[in-house]
Amino acid sequence: MLRYVDTKNAPAAIGPYSQGIVLNGIAFFSGQIPLSPQTGEVVGTTIEEQTEQVMKNIQALLESQGAAFTDVVKTTCFLADMKDFAAFNEVYAKYFTGKPARSCVAVKELPKGVLCEVETIAAVKEA
Repeated sequence: MLRYVDTKNAPAAIGPYSQGIVLNGIAFFSGQIPLSPQTGEVVGTTIEEQTEQVMKNIQALLESQGAAFTDVVKTTCFLADMKDFAAFNEVYAKYFTGKPARSCVAVKELPKGVLCEVETIAAVKEA
C-alpha cells in the first residue's frame, strides 16, 4: 500500500507530484531544490548555500518518516554546472556520512534556475 509523504517542514511540490511516496519500508523522495519551506523562494546564490538548503529540506523529509541521512540508500544529484562538483561534494559529505549509492550529473537547467537538486531513496519504518 502506498503512503504519501506530506510535511510542512519541507517545500511543497511545485507541480503535479508529491514530496514522496513510501512503499514497503522504502521512501522515494522527490528531488529537493533550495527552496524555503516557509516562503517557497530560492535560498542562497552560491552552490554551497543552495546545497545547505537542499540538505535541510532532505532532512525534513527524512525526519517526517522517522529516518535520518544514514538511512538513505541512494541519491541522484543534478548540478547546473559540473564546475560546482567539488564545492557541492564538500557540503554533501557533511550530511551523507553513510555514503549511499549515488549518481551525479550535470543538466542544462533546473527548476527556478537553481544550481542543484538532490533526490533520495531511504529505508524507513512502516506506518
